[in-house]
Amino acid sequence: MKTILVTGGAGYIGSHACKALAQAGYLPVTYDNLITGWQDAVQFGPFEQGDLLDRDRLDEVFAKHKPDAVMHFAALSQVGDAMRQPGLYWSNNVTGSLTLIEAAVAAGCLDFVFSSTCATYGEHDNVVLDESTAQYPLNAYGASKRAIEDILKDFEAAHGLRHVIFRYFNVAGADPEGDVGEFHRPETHLIPLMLDAIDGKREGLTVFGTDYDTPDGTCIRDYVHVCDLVDAHILGLGWLEQSKDSRVFNLGTGSGFSVLEVIEQSKSVTNRSVPYTVGPRRAGDCTKLVSGSVRAENELGWKPKRSTLGTMVADAWRWHQNGHYEK
Repeated sequence: MKTILVTGGAGYIGSHACKALAQAGYLPVTYDNLITGWQDAVQFGPFEQGDLLDRDRLDEVFAKHKPDAVMHFAALSQVGDAMRQPGLYWSNNVTGSLTLIEAAVAAGCLDFVFSSTCATYGEHDNVVLDESTAQYPLNAYGASKRAIEDILKDFEAAHGLRHVIFRYFNVAGADPEGDVGEFHRPETHLIPLMLDAIDGKREGLTVFGTDYDTPDGTCIRDYVHVCDLVDAHILGLGWLEQSKDSRVFNLGTGSGFSVLEVIEQSKSVTNRSVPYTVGPRRAGDCTKLVSGSVRAENELGWKPKRSTLGTMVADAWRWHQNGHYEK
């Protein structure tokens, strides 16, 4: 059984990845500092608490578990915070990832799957983004992820660190079996915020800007079900196991949904109204981000199975009602 070190494995996407890895016959080892992750989400393999900036702790974990590959999710990821505190993002995301990469190379662990983002592209309105689209990130979050991509390329040239990079934007939904799901404190993602508002756990949802150049004036994003997303990461791991070249893949459906469309879908799924008010635009928000996935489909054989808006909202609603780590 191959061992995979999963950074951020106690978080939203990482915990779903650990379940998918276990189901695929791997042993996932979660490495997480639990600042944004949850101990209760670690259900599918060993847990090692630690920070990406702690090289001694990383060396200890690599020596103990001898992982065959790294799957790297751990990162700060909030656009608003990235605009206000760019230094925090460069330190945590970039320096932390560099420390992890150096530890992996030192341990001889040379297969690396990296969770990047379509936020590296910046503003490209009315364009379906592909892997060749120019990268002009608008904030320190996207810029930090782009920098890590460059670090991986340099370490491949110098040390043979082969990697698969996945760029995606809005991840939604939850494990349909209810083992893990999306739960942040504080919560900043649209669908769980909306479900909190529907459920009376917050006064209402704020829609940030209705004057964008879109059909209904609100931002458009490409939503991918978290289970489809982690399926791609398993395929990416297989890609590296076959000794194929390092590769970048976009993950998306090629279709975007506006904020108001998500609200309308939530009304349909829950049979409840969504209380919301309109606020000003947030700094750093793009008008439209839609990520094409032709390369992932053609080369990895990846096809989203649960990434319809109705399914994503329904799975998230089920988790929201029954599966929170904290009640």
